[in-house]
Amino acid sequence: MGTNGPPRREPLTDGPHEVYFKNLSKQKQKEVMEKNGNNHRLRVCVATCNRADYSKLAPIMFGIKAEPQFFELDVIVLGSHLIDDYGNTYRMIEQDDFDIHTRLHTIVRGEDEAAMVESVGLALVKLPDVLNRLKPDIMIVHGDRFDALALATSAALMNIRILHIEGGEVSGTIDDSIRHAITKLAHYHVCCTRSAEQHLIAMCEDHDRILLAGCPSYDKLLSAKNKDYMSIICMWLGEDVKTRDYIVALQHPVTTDIKHSIKMFELTLDALISFNKRTLVLFPNVDAGSKEMVRVMRKKGIEHHPNFRAVKHVPFDQFIQLVAHAGCMIGNSSCGVREVGAFGTPVINLGTRQTGRETGENVLHVRDADTQDKILHALQLQFGKQYPCSKIYGDGNAVPRILKFLKSIDLNEPLQKKFCFPPVKDNISQDIDHILETQSALAVDLGGTNLRVAIVSMKGEIVKKYTQLNPKTYEDRLELILKMCVEAASEAVTVNCRILGVGISTGGRVNPREGIVLHSTKLIQEWSSVDLRTPISDALHLPVWVDNDGNCAALAERKFGHGKGIENFVTLITGTGIGGGIVHQHELIHGSSFCAAELGHIVVSLDGPECLCGSQGCIEAYASGIALQREAKRLHDEDLLLVEGMSMKKEEVVSAAHLIQAAKLGNTKADSILRTAGTALGLGVVNILHTVNPSLVILSGVLASHYVNAVKEVINRQALSSVKTVDVVVSNLADPALLGAASLVLDYTTRRIY
Repeated sequence: MGTNGPPRREPLTDGPHEVYFKNLSKQKQKEVMEKNGNNHRLRVCVATCNRADYSKLAPIMFGIKAEPQFFELDVIVLGSHLIDDYGNTYRMIEQDDFDIHTRLHTIVRGEDEAAMVESVGLALVKLPDVLNRLKPDIMIVHGDRFDALALATSAALMNIRILHIEGGEVSGTIDDSIRHAITKLAHYHVCCTRSAEQHLIAMCEDHDRILLAGCPSYDKLLSAKNKDYMSIICMWLGEDVKTRDYIVALQHPVTTDIKHSIKMFELTLDALISFNKRTLVLFPNVDAGSKEMVRVMRKKGIEHHPNFRAVKHVPFDQFIQLVAHAGCMIGNSSCGVREVGAFGTPVINLGTRQTGRETGENVLHVRDADTQDKILHALQLQFGKQYPCSKIYGDGNAVPRILKFLKSIDLNEPLQKKFCFPPVKDNISQDIDHILETQSALAVDLGGTNLRVAIVSMKGEIVKKYTQLNPKTYEDRLELILKMCVEAASEAVTVNCRILGVGISTGGRVNPREGIVLHSTKLIQEWSSVDLRTPISDALHLPVWVDNDGNCAALAERKFGHGKGIENFVTLITGTGIGGGIVHQHELIHGSSFCAAELGHIVVSLDGPECLCGSQGCIEAYASGIALQREAKRLHDEDLLLVEGMSMKKEEVVSAAHLIQAAKLGNTKADSILRTAGTALGLGVVNILHTVNPSLVILSGVLASHYVNAVKEVINRQALSSVKTVDVVVSNLADPALLGAASLVLDYTTRRIY
């Protein structure tokens, strides 16, 4: 209880990816025991620092104690366990009938940043003598607390093997740095979720030393069937309280932003007072800022308020009954986003302390300081609900897995850790030719007419460009792409460009994860279910990325254009067709079936002209180059296009450019068509503003400058007042398709996101 700590999460289940220790045979255990010495019991030291980590360690300790033929248990107690202001929680360890070998007073009072550092230093001074006397084979360390960092540092420097519980998780505060530092010091890892396991592997930890076990506290949670929970509720909250009609509040300081977390705590207490429900408030942990939080409690009279019960500590067995039957839990403890999900109790998670944690659907987040009674609104939304139980963090069988894992440890194996680094090329950074090379990308643009390949530098400079007519058949097209890419890659050497990869922009629907064109537009024939990544990567021995041309235009703006540094914006391409891309919170939106941002097919009229997609009244049917060309041909066939100052040769093909020229020279019919097209585009933009609420709209393509004023007029006339302030600008990028294709490569290879 009260620990410190953009896809649907899977609960822990048996599966092919669980590490081999899960199914370790008795024969293997026997072999390991023989290597370690038949008469040697594994001496395990468990060090616990506070009430929170003990709730995770206690089930393991009970398991170790139950198998004396295999294990010898030593218990070290330190940290806030031994402080009266935090409940002297070492007593619950004694009540559980564990022999405490050593008590270490390691907390320097002050509850500020300096006191935390001094506490780590004091622990480092005291621990070596204890560890020298105990000489454990392995030390079990839990979590992400500053006390745990002192434990792991001492054990690592004294050549004691470390088993780290709950590594690989992400919460969003200084705890992340501490947790990952302990991971680097630890020799073995027990993680709770598949995501955490993948994070550890990504951190280059040896997969064979990682156990996906689930959270040990879930072994107790999922078997908790105390029928007399009402007596527990009455004991802590009063005789007149009913189930689902009270709140449990547990909030800790955020050491990286103490001022904000104190403000958030004040607002929480104000909201709880206004909400007027019986509330059990637990005192915060020993982190920097906790003293100020206690002052806030006393300033608001929480300890004497009739609706509140303020306590320093609740035994874990009783605490889980309290949260299991509460109407809501509020605060920023990891218990809220982890353990409470097992009961489906509604949770309000406040601030940034648990940002990044995997959560069930029972958790509602209030991220920033309350300016509009957000906490009170959250209480009104959550209180009294019942959500499905979540098993993201465990299935109740963690301890048997952990004990089996401990038995598999071969003490004769070298103590020195081995990291599983990904393969890298030889370091040639001191080679002058390498230093002078320009990191670049091969960009490919598959248009309806032309096929273009370019070498694009990191700064967005097109170093070299090649253009050919786009062949009509699949085989010819793929052959030409490979030929042009090979030629460009060879040319890159002569212009001192080092190609990092290939980015491809193409029309239609694309699966960027697999590099496959799913369905193309009618402008590119024979271009469906095409795997572009494999043949090009095989030929060039380079990574390949593929995306829709509208998405690429948005990526180009994000890296090189008006969208640079903008969190939310939309790009609209106005060319032969109408396309675009949506960037939300700095990331491109693809959608569940890779069909997001088909902006050209927003319907603005139920009885409008027919679109190439088969529908009617799409923006593309009004405002695309093809639509304008269709209207220009109609006027020309009726002898209504040409006006004074215009002339056309007999063999000249009528195009959108002729319509624009006629409008500029005073042709009212041509001007009316362009106005209608601009209005249709503007209505589509208004729909976009009302849907995703971007702060910027970028018009790109050859027709952008002709439409920008019309779009602004429609926004001013039709949009809600709250979105009328949006900026609408014309792209200043000369070649967004190629630059977007290049940014696929340049962003991903430098950010190491695959």
